[in-house]
Amino acid sequence: MNGRSSLTRFAWLSIATAIVTIGLKAGAYLVTGSVGLLSDALESLVNLVAAVIALIALTVAAQPPDEDHMYGHEKAEYFSSGVEGALILIAALSIAFAAVQRILHPQPIEQPGLGLTIAVIASLVNLGAAQILVRAGRRYESITLEADAHHLMTDVYTSAGVIVGVALVDLTGWYVLDPLIALAVAGHIVWSGVQLLRRSVAGLMDTALPAAEREVLHATLAPFRDEGIVFHALRTRQSGARRFVSFHVLVPGAWSVSRGHMLLERVERDVRNALPNTTVFTHLEPIEDAASFQDTTLDRAEEVKEPS
Repeated sequence: MNGRSSLTRFAWLSIATAIVTIGLKAGAYLVTGSVGLLSDALESLVNLVAAVIALIALTVAAQPPDEDHMYGHEKAEYFSSGVEGALILIAALSIAFAAVQRILHPQPIEQPGLGLTIAVIASLVNLGAAQILVRAGRRYESITLEADAHHLMTDVYTSAGVIVGVALVDLTGWYVLDPLIALAVAGHIVWSGVQLLRRSVAGLMDTALPAAEREVLHATLAPFRDEGIVFHALRTRQSGARRFVSFHVLVPGAWSVSRGHMLLERVERDVRNALPNTTVFTHLEPIEDAASFQDTTLDRAEEVKEPS
C-alpha cells in the first residue's frame, strides 16, 4: 500500500487538465458554433466535477484504519467511480438534447480551421494526462484513477470523432453531420458510464476477487493440500486496492497449538506473496470434529442433536 497516500497528486493533475481543456473546447465552440464541439466541452465539464470527486475519494481512501473503520477506507473509491459514471450519463443526455435541437435547426460552422486547431490541442492535453493516470491506476490498483483515466480517454476518442465530423461538414456542407456526430458521441459516453457504474456496484456489493486471482489463490494452497491439509469456507472480496481472503484450515486434532500456528503463518505468508495487498484471515479446526464442517457457509448450520 506504500505510496497510496500521495495519489491525490494525480487527482490534481486531472483537475488541472479538465480546466485547461474546458477553456480550449469552449473557445473552439464559440469560434465555430459547432454543437459537436459543444458536446466535447460539456464532457470536459463533467471531467472537472469527476476529478474533484476523485480528489475527495482518494483523500478519504488514504486514511489509515480507525476505530469506526477497522477495515480501512478504500471503499470510498467506489463511490467516486459511481458518481463519475452517473455524471457521464447526465452529460450524454445534455449532448443528445443539444444535438436534436441542432438537427431541427441546422446552422453552418464558422472558422472551422481555427476551431479544429484548438480542439486538437485540447485532445493532446487530455491524451497526455490519461496516459499518466492509467499507469498510476494500474500501479496502485486504484479504481478511482482508472475511472478518471478511462473517462479522459473516452474524451480523447469522442474529440477525435468530433474533429473528423467538423472537418467533413466543412468539406461537404452537410450541416446535419454535426449534430449526428454529437449523438454518436452521446451514445459512446453512455456505454462508458454504464461500465463505470457496473464496476462500482460490484465493489460495493463485496464481489469476489476476479477468477484469475482466485485461481492464483487455489494454486497457492495446492502444495498444502498435497501435505494432507484441508481448506474450506474460502471467501474473497476486494475493497479498492485491498483484498480480503478468509478460509478455515483443518488439521489433525492431535497437533499442538504451536504446530498449527506455524502452519497458518506459512499459509498466510504464501497467500500474501502471491496476492499483494491482501489481508488474510484463517481459522484452525480439528478435522476429526463434525462441528468443523458446520460453519462452511455464512450462517452456521444447525447442530445435529445426538439421539438420547
